[in-house]
Amino acid sequence: MTTFAPDSLALNRKLPLWYQVSQSLRASILGRSPEAPLRLPTEDALAAHYGVSVLTMRQALKELETEGLISRHRRRGTFIEPSAQRGAPVRLLGSVDAIVAQQSGMTTELLEHGPTTVPPELSEYFPGLAEVTGFRRLRSDEETGEPTNHAHNYVRPDVAALIDPADLLRSPMTKVLRDAVGVRISRITDTVEARLADPDTARLLQVPLLSPILHYTGITYDEDGRAVDVARIHYRGDRFSFTVTLEA
Repeated sequence: MTTFAPDSLALNRKLPLWYQVSQSLRASILGRSPEAPLRLPTEDALAAHYGVSVLTMRQALKELETEGLISRHRRRGTFIEPSAQRGAPVRLLGSVDAIVAQQSGMTTELLEHGPTTVPPELSEYFPGLAEVTGFRRLRSDEETGEPTNHAHNYVRPDVAALIDPADLLRSPMTKVLRDAVGVRISRITDTVEARLADPDTARLLQVPLLSPILHYTGITYDEDGRAVDVARIHYRGDRFSFTVTLEA
């Protein structure tokens, strides 16, 4: 029987391995194509794929089982739940794969993309640039079609020139930058705050004007310390929560 093929993962030894593996596999599951197999490889095969012990792999699978993304059956194997949707808050411990997981698993519509003037409040991230490339997307729940978030990315022109817009219909911007374009991401700085929906956001997300929303700003830096992407995402306040865990 054909099994599901998860994405590869470059491990960060400063973070718990089980956590990194669970988030990478979570992103693969939520971002899978409709025709992808539901059966996962064996624990041994997955452990070899990620380069971790079977015990670590087992802990990662337990995390996904608790969330309801997979089900495990003695002698039959481990399977992706066909109706699995992101429900539980993502535990952000600091990995890029956590960001990818948080952004995965939705239907995406690319509203527009092209050159745009750098907003004055973002000029500090793009010194010397008058223009960047903007990508504006609307994400919706795959089952209900209900809009869940509206994303606007501002990307350095030299990096944006390497992006195939079609990739953004299948994968989050962070994944496209890292895996398709080849940006070596050094860090992502996130800020989440409460705001009130302006007319455009209220229309796109189908919520009342001035209703509470979550406003996320994510700044992605490459290994040279350059900001390559600034993401502004408006989330429906009734659909998302963010949990940050700080490990001592």
